[in-house]
Amino acid sequence: PQLFPKEIIGGRVAKPHSCPYMAYLKRKPCKGEETCGGLLVREDFVLTAAHCADGDITVLLGAHNVRRDEETQQQVSVRRKIPHPRYNETSFENDLMLLQLAELAELTDAIYTIPLPQAGRTVDPGSVCSVAGWGRTSLNSMRTSNILHEVDLEVMSDKTCQEDGLLQHYYKPLKMMCVGDPAEDKASFSGDSGGPLVCDRTAQGIVSFGKRNGSPPRVFTRVSGYIPWIKKTMRAPQRYLPSW
Repeated sequence: PQLFPKEIIGGRVAKPHSCPYMAYLKRKPCKGEETCGGLLVREDFVLTAAHCADGDITVLLGAHNVRRDEETQQQVSVRRKIPHPRYNETSFENDLMLLQLAELAELTDAIYTIPLPQAGRTVDPGSVCSVAGWGRTSLNSMRTSNILHEVDLEVMSDKTCQEDGLLQHYYKPLKMMCVGDPAEDKASFSGDSGGPLVCDRTAQGIVSFGKRNGSPPRVFTRVSGYIPWIKKTMRAPQRYLPSW
């Protein structure tokens, strides 16, 4: 199918450090050009997409321009990569992963955690939320952005994705969110996988997948469907093997 992970189309440059929860994942080796983002949910944990698990990951926090050595930045290695145990790379089900950091992030004006939603709490269709990331900003260019961009996207009804010819076989309402008005020419496209969909200052979604041509709607992992797993995993990460 023509499905693909994704990035910021039709957005704007973010105000520096206005998204202090944003994490940039440096991956070696990085297959292809896809960049991944994540969100700081505790001083020692970043939440991202499971399909960003390839390679050795280093987390960059407090960044606006990821190619510059900014005073606000902290670079932290990853102690454990913990993908959801039922992640399916073919259907993109359960596309989320926790990264346990090797040391605590130092919280500052430029680096801060973002709240998670209550378990099972849904976002009403018509709500306008924001996505930020360092991905491609144009459908015509393979280049990714060094500078954090953001875009406002409308949450659509589940029916919008369930009736979309390319997405309908993959969309699971309890585990996924349908985001982006098909009538508008903006969506989060390919480099922002793992980044958060923020609604009312809460991380409600994680950028997961969409159509290869970048057109909306696109599909996000529904964070509120995984709160018990996230809490349980952060309570006892030692049950999982370290990355090194």
